[in-house]
Amino acid sequence: MNSVDIFSTWDLDSEIISAIESKGWKNPTEIQLEAIPIGRKGKDIVGQAKTGSGKTAAFGIPLLEKCSPSGAVQAVVLCPTRELAVQVAEEIDSLQGNKGLMIQTVYGGVDLEKQAKQLTKGADIVIGTPGRVIDMTKRKYLNLQMVKIFCLDEADRMLDMGFFPDVLWIFEKMENREQTMLFSATFPQEIIDAANEFMVDAIHIMSDDLEVEVPEIDQYGIQIGRMNKLWALGRIISNLSEGDQMLIFANTKRMVDILVERLHRAQIKSIGLHGDIAQGKRENILESFRNGRVRIVVATDVAARGLDVDGITHVVNYDLPDDTESYVHRIGRTGRMGKKGESWSFVTKEDISALDRISSTWNMEIPLVEVPELNDSFDKDPIKKREDWGEVSDSFGMVKVKLRVGKKQVSKKIICDWIIDITKIPELAVGSVFQDENSTTVEIHVEKVSYVIGVLKNKKWSNINLSPEVA
Repeated sequence: MNSVDIFSTWDLDSEIISAIESKGWKNPTEIQLEAIPIGRKGKDIVGQAKTGSGKTAAFGIPLLEKCSPSGAVQAVVLCPTRELAVQVAEEIDSLQGNKGLMIQTVYGGVDLEKQAKQLTKGADIVIGTPGRVIDMTKRKYLNLQMVKIFCLDEADRMLDMGFFPDVLWIFEKMENREQTMLFSATFPQEIIDAANEFMVDAIHIMSDDLEVEVPEIDQYGIQIGRMNKLWALGRIISNLSEGDQMLIFANTKRMVDILVERLHRAQIKSIGLHGDIAQGKRENILESFRNGRVRIVVATDVAARGLDVDGITHVVNYDLPDDTESYVHRIGRTGRMGKKGESWSFVTKEDISALDRISSTWNMEIPLVEVPELNDSFDKDPIKKREDWGEVSDSFGMVKVKLRVGKKQVSKKIICDWIIDITKIPELAVGSVFQDENSTTVEIHVEKVSYVIGVLKNKKWSNINLSPEVA
């Protein structure tokens, strides 16, 4: 049976069959084989399948079959990011062939009015992010009442990014919904609980290819601000032994280039590897890495596919990956052939929940540790540490500064007015003031905190050194 014969046994629309044929698909993937027949029957589905397993077609083909080119929204697909929304829209559009359905994307970060104008021209399928879908609904550009099919892609990331209240709001507006399909690579208990709120008698499908082997290596996380990731990387590099090799992961091609350039400035030789590098040069880089002529490679996930080098001893996640499975694939580059390996992940305060999600999904221990000590053979850090107030500031940009005088010596108002007077900073740069008997904590805006601490270091209150420090 050839490629098209397998799909044609389902008696799909001829336009969809033609699209599948033009794509050259040979066999349905495991999740497609399980989900498409059930989805075509109109059943609710909870499908678990990893990234790259063909899950877009698994919900896209049943969705396309049930929609007709009427100009009224019949299906909504929610995605956690604009990039994924665009990717899903392109895939579904390519699967419809000549069916003539209008597929519109709506997501934040671009002009709302332009997207609204597209919607007013008509849409059969809307694919977007929760926030912008809500905006369009509230502004009457999008009517969810007649939507029949609701799809949720990458539900685990939706939960992690705090979108579930928005998802529930959207769902409640779909009064005439007939089918819900929810897909995710992982299903934490919170997602299962949430799914039960808006799905009845859903059929659960789990792809057998979800098994991911977690390597037995030493894993560490370092909580650090963006400004000092490079300093921490220099410390880890300083502790490499002779013969060690390191693979550093960044999430974008631009960051790969920046890291290589900044390591070069610090007299640390490294080579970048990403999609813009010509295939011939890429193969030369990989060969140099395999034979040990290159010790440090900085790469994106895409460029590192197929990178099998047994000598890699260290993996560094300079940027934490976007999904849990990528993390496992990254750290699996080290500790091969029974050799010792270790991974280091740099985590900003915004990344902590993502690291927790990775460790809970795969039942791994990833302790947060301090930046390693500088190797004794170095007289100074390869990359200098910088002040990074952003990492200790709150969501309003305020940093808590503690002074060694309390309400025994001075009131909140007096000490606050005095700080403003001697530093000449605007009143708006000072936030709340907290006191106990022997200390005062003042919130200072991140743009002024370094200057204020510098001034107060040389000041006393009633012969008491203020000794300002970040609380």
